[in-house]
Amino acid sequence: MRFAMLAAALLLAAPPSTAPAALQQTQSGAAAGRIEPRIVVEQVRRVIAERYVLPERRPALDSILARGLASGRYDVSEPGALAERINADLETAGRDRHLSFAYHPEHAAMLAAPAAGRTFDDAAFARQARAANHGVAELRVLPGNIRYLAYEGFIWVDGESAAALANAMRFLAGGDAVIIDIRRNGGGSPQAVQYLVSHFLPADRPLVTFHMGGEPEPDRLSSLAELPAGRMIGKPLYVLTSGGTASAAEEFSGHVGGYRLGELVGETTAGAGFRNEMVAIEGGFVLSVSVGRAVLASTGRDWEAVGIAPTIRSEADQALDVAHVHALRRLAAAASPEERPRLVAIAESVEARIAPRSPALALAAYAGEYGERAVSLEEGRLYYRRGNRPKTALVPLGGHRFAFATDPAVVVDFAVEGSAAAALDIVEAGGASQGRYDRTR
Repeated sequence: MRFAMLAAALLLAAPPSTAPAALQQTQSGAAAGRIEPRIVVEQVRRVIAERYVLPERRPALDSILARGLASGRYDVSEPGALAERINADLETAGRDRHLSFAYHPEHAAMLAAPAAGRTFDDAAFARQARAANHGVAELRVLPGNIRYLAYEGFIWVDGESAAALANAMRFLAGGDAVIIDIRRNGGGSPQAVQYLVSHFLPADRPLVTFHMGGEPEPDRLSSLAELPAGRMIGKPLYVLTSGGTASAAEEFSGHVGGYRLGELVGETTAGAGFRNEMVAIEGGFVLSVSVGRAVLASTGRDWEAVGIAPTIRSEADQALDVAHVHALRRLAAAASPEERPRLVAIAESVEARIAPRSPALALAAYAGEYGERAVSLEEGRLYYRRGNRPKTALVPLGGHRFAFATDPAVVVDFAVEGSAAAALDIVEAGGASQGRYDRTR
C-alpha cells in the first residue's frame, strides 16, 4: 500500500479521476482542520463497491470499514490519524499494494478539479514531472564503458517525457553494456514502460494486456515502431530491482525477464500488479483503488502479490556492483586478448567491494607519505591522496594490493620490506606500472 500513495513517481503519473459527487461541496472544513469521519468512510466504501478490481474481495473490504465506523475506531479529529487507521484496515483486508489511503490535500484538489467544474492543472502536473526530470535521476559511465541509468519513476507527459528518455537512451547506446536501476522506482505510467522497453525489442512485439473493470474490451500495448534514439537489441542489459520496485516498474522487469532481454539483478519486486486510479475523497484525502489487472504477453501471467523474481539474486544495496561484475566478465569473455586483462582486473576490483578481502598486513603498515602522495588510516579504512586533490578510499584486493573505491580501474600495489610498506606503485587495471613512489615518511 505504500507504493501507490508514497512513491512520488506514481503520484506524478496518476491520471485525473472522477471524484464522488460530494466533492463538489466546499472543503473549507478540512482546511480548518475539521473532518467528518463518517462522510469520509462512506465515500471510500462507495468507491470500492463500484470500482475495485476483484468483486469477490469487495465484501471483506466493506465489512472492515463498516466495523471500524461502528466501533468508533475512526472517531478522530486529526486527518493524518484517520488516514492511517483507514489505510491499516484496507491493508489488512485487501492484501493489495495498490489499495491505499492518505491525507494529501494538494493532490486531492488536483484530482477533484474536474468534478468541481475546474480544469485539471496540466501545467502543474508537467512542472512536477519536469522537476523530477521525468524520472531520469542519474546517468553515469562505469569503468569498462558500462552505461548506467538510475530511473526513479515511470513518469509520462507525452512529448516531454519521451524526449527525456530518448536523451537517456542515446547515452546508454554508447556503452558496451547497460545497467538500468529501478530499485527506488515505485511505478507510474504504462506509456513510459512501453517507451523504455521498446528500445530493447523489435517493433510491434506484444507487451501487456490491461483488463479494466467495466470495460468490454481490454487495453493492449505493443512495442513502438518509431524511436528517435534507435534500438539496443542484443546489447547486454542488467536491470536492478528491490522490494521497492513496484507497479509499472514491475511491468518493465516482467518484460525484461519474460522476453529474456537481460538479467534482473537484486531482490524480488513488490508484487503490486493491479492497475490503479487515484480518487479524491472529501476532506483532502486521496484513495488509490485497484481497477484493473495487467497480464504480461511474454508469460501470460500477472505479478500481483508475487512480484518478479531476479535472475541474479543479491542484496539490493549490492545489486549495482553485482551487475557491474557480471557485465565486465561477459565483456571480457568476448574481448580481444589485448583488452581482456583490463576488464578482468576491473571486475576483480569491483568484486572486492562485494566480498571484502583481507590485506597481508595490518592497515597501519601501509599508512605513510610517499612523496606528494599520502596514505592515511581513518576509522578502519585506508585513504589515498595526492597533493591537494580529493582523497579516495582504498579497497583491499588481498596481498598488498588495493583498488581505488571511486575508480576500480586504478590499483595501488605496495612494495613491503619487513613489516611495513616501503613504496607504492600506481597501476592501471591490467596494465603496467604508472610509477613507483618510495616511502618518505
